[in-house]
Amino acid sequence: MENQTSQSSAVRKIHFCYGHRVMGHENKCGTLHGHNGILWIHATPFHDLDAIGRVVDFSVLKEVIGGWVDEHWDHTMIIFKEDKNVIDLLKQAPGFKSIFVLDRNPTAENMAAYLLDEVCPVLLKGKGIYVHKIVFYETENCFVEQTTSLSYEVLRQKYN
Repeated sequence: MENQTSQSSAVRKIHFCYGHRVMGHENKCGTLHGHNGILWIHATPFHDLDAIGRVVDFSVLKEVIGGWVDEHWDHTMIIFKEDKNVIDLLKQAPGFKSIFVLDRNPTAENMAAYLLDEVCPVLLKGKGIYVHKIVFYETENCFVEQTTSLSYEVLRQKYN
């Protein structure tokens, strides 16, 4: 990245189905409901493109980030840790997967920030890339973007 005049990014789409409730929401999102979410993961290399001219093989983003999403968020309920009544209720319901208890209210903004700040640095550590932006479509009409505000040096420390 030191002497480049332009910056490349690789972008991978990840689709998943999930349910949630936005605790304290003033309208219908305060009720348990579900979405077909779409994530656009934007990855950038720390240095130059690889030997064959890529940021990263797209399958790495699919398998690593998509694998995490599939394991933890796909076809499950994502619930804020303070939403105790809903957590207790859902623990009684039969299901193939456990609920995912999030340390923040599961808005699209918070879920994208969790992936960007907490999940991606751990999953991509040492791979020579970092995720600088996540676009999260909660519905086909509504989406949020989370972009890192960390400096290049701080990103290198988190990802290496």
